Amino acid sequence: MKKKEQLSESLEDYLEIILALEKINKVARTKDIAEKMGVQRSTVTGALKSLSEKGMINYEPYSFITLTKKGVKIAKDVTRRHKILKDFLYRVLQLDDKNADNTACRMEHAMDKKSFERFVQFIDFLDTCPKTSFNWKETFFNFREGKEPDREACRKCLTEFISSSPKQKQ
Repeated sequence: MKKKEQLSESLEDYLEIILALEKINKVARTKDIAEKMGVQRSTVTGALKSLSEKGMINYEPYSFITLTKKGVKIAKDVTRRHKILKDFLYRVLQLDDKNADNTACRMEHAMDKKSFERFVQFIDFLDTCPKTSFNWKETFFNFREGKEPDREACRKCLTEFISSSPKQKQ
């Protein structure tokens, strides 16, 4: 994105909300956006003017709001980051749903594209690699709760990992 088109976290959140409202109602209204954001309509109007000037939305005062192609692209990217981060926080780190959602909302703006894609690869690895074993989440939960780890199971897992590593096979 060009320097002049960079969006603040708040404006990215507006795009994300407009996209969600478009999926439900085909269009967004200032009133609905204000309700979702928890702000006054006058605050929304200022943000909408800014997004319109940047070519992210179609907006005229007192009319419906829709995303432009450029706005849809950014909104989908922000929504994707939010969903992936929330899923990780909820499913892997076992935060409650509301905390996972709020934290994901803050994190989605902070990660650069390269770091985020590496994070996605890590999640894919956790979900698909047989070496992470089926019970790693339960083991982490027990560890987080302060329960003593099963040292014998850890030694067995480590031994299996070492014996199957490429260096050991040479």
